[in-house]
Amino acid sequence: MPQTSRRINFLNSGGGLAAARPPTATQIMKLGTKSLLYGAHCFLLHPWFVAAAWTRIYGFPFDPRLWIAFFVHDLGYLGKPNMDGTEGQTHVELGATIMRILFGKPWGDFTRYHSRFYAKRDGRHFSRLCVADKLALSLTPPWLYLPMVRRTGEIQEYKAVTNCRITQGEPQGTMPASTISQDEQWYAQIQEYARRWAETHKDGRTDTWTPVPIQSTQHLAHT
Repeated sequence: MPQTSRRINFLNSGGGLAAARPPTATQIMKLGTKSLLYGAHCFLLHPWFVAAAWTRIYGFPFDPRLWIAFFVHDLGYLGKPNMDGTEGQTHVELGATIMRILFGKPWGDFTRYHSRFYAKRDGRHFSRLCVADKLALSLTPPWLYLPMVRRTGEIQEYKAVTNCRITQGEPQGTMPASTISQDEQWYAQIQEYARRWAETHKDGRTDTWTPVPIQSTQHLAHT
């Protein structure tokens, strides 16, 4: 084999300088951080959809504490390696701590229990922030949402979570089919489910749709 060909094969196989290239910032960045910066929980976009959802359900949020909750409730995703796994499910704690320090325990709980699964795990009632956060998903257009979650890679975990939720006991009659391969169809059904959950529970009725999370399960849903 000519020397030039051997050199090309060596480089293509990962040898030489190609193997010594340092990882990029995107490769180092954890999934939760990507989500906060340019994904489903983008801190420049998502809070506004939560505010819009709150306005639609409960009226305009004049209380400035609500606006702070809208912007801090998902900050705990920073540095998390997953969105709905053992680490990702604890994202609620940072925002809850911030709100508790600033405004007291009731506001801490208001923020902590924006996760219906976290509320179910603790035997507590979900907060109104949970309802607005859920409806916010149905208000986020697919032309905006899908490119973001594809770029971060979140969509793979979210689609896997759909299967996990049904396995954990979420009523299949109220859960979108998990066999949809097309992202657009999957998201449309997820949006419809989110809208129905929010509309059903906006009056604070007991949540019978959400199963008690299984602690050993890798994917515990945060929404």
